[in-house]
Amino acid sequence: MILKLQDARENTVCVDPATGHLYDLRLNKIDVLHRAPWLDDAEIQADETIPLVERRLQGDFFCAPFGKSDLIDAPIHGMTANSPWVVMAQDKGSVRLALQADVMGARIEKSVCLQGEALLQTHRISGGSGGLTVAHHPMVRMADGGRISVSAKDIALTPAVALEPGRSWLSYPAQSTDWDTLPGADGPVDLSRYPMMTGHEDFVTLVEATDATIGWTAIARKAEKDLIVIVKDPRVLPVTMLWFSNGGRDYAPWNGRHVGVFGIEDGCTAGAEGHCAAAEGSMLSELGVKTCLDLGATTHVIEHAIYAVKCASQDRVVDIISQDDDLIAQFADGTEIKLGRAPDWIRD
Repeated sequence: MILKLQDARENTVCVDPATGHLYDLRLNKIDVLHRAPWLDDAEIQADETIPLVERRLQGDFFCAPFGKSDLIDAPIHGMTANSPWVVMAQDKGSVRLALQADVMGARIEKSVCLQGEALLQTHRISGGSGGLTVAHHPMVRMADGGRISVSAKDIALTPAVALEPGRSWLSYPAQSTDWDTLPGADGPVDLSRYPMMTGHEDFVTLVEATDATIGWTAIARKAEKDLIVIVKDPRVLPVTMLWFSNGGRDYAPWNGRHVGVFGIEDGCTAGAEGHCAAAEGSMLSELGVKTCLDLGATTHVIEHAIYAVKCASQDRVVDIISQDDDLIAQFADGTEIKLGRAPDWIRD
């Protein structure tokens, strides 16, 4: 049974215990998250050769491990995104669930809460053994593109191999210390403007600045005239992986119809290098980046927040700050917008 949460401000979100997916998020009367166009396609939903996470692709879900695991037997993005969760407690605006399966021997619990203008999530991972990669996977769709801004990054990297060879506008592999300008097939590509071309799938990993205390991604959607801000704790999730999905996959369930979609995947992982590389040694770990959680020694707590406010500006967001218990978005032209109450883990 689908769980629908609602707060006093009429913000809402649905949680599907069958997969742990969050969807139909509405904040400040803004429809925030993407919904794949094949969710009502009976033929796709009945095709068990397609991973459940792709058949039900929408909103946000928690990946453990992230991507395809070459270390354990798990579906793409793990049991956390493909199998049932058990409801532990629920009220009108919040719910706490536990994953029915274990992951590398670990127990995973999920808390979802509508607080003011924000959707807050906490995942707790306890017990188990080995190195586990994790990531959130929220997706937004832009009807007519928009402006992307991010917190300070040390480096941006594309994988050794493109997601869909021949259907990319970035070069693979490539890297830059200026995150918004990466090499492309036809010259430098400005990642802060989306989309740049049609019929492409691209993926880039951003490494958070070493001294960061708040990690964030801000998406100013042009047609929708709003600002979506996704916030993480960079000490726990040191990378942000950006997925530009704009009609570059012609096979089921995508069939060329997954367009204008932007994924913001905050994680502790080695990007597209895989689970084994994250646990045993990767390009990112050589740069001193933590790429997996060491299970067993402690309970890992992963915090995540999503905000949405009306905003017609396409100016660059230069910072997200905590001020008087609120989160404030600061723009390059000097203007500011209050996003809502800051999560406790930021205010503390």
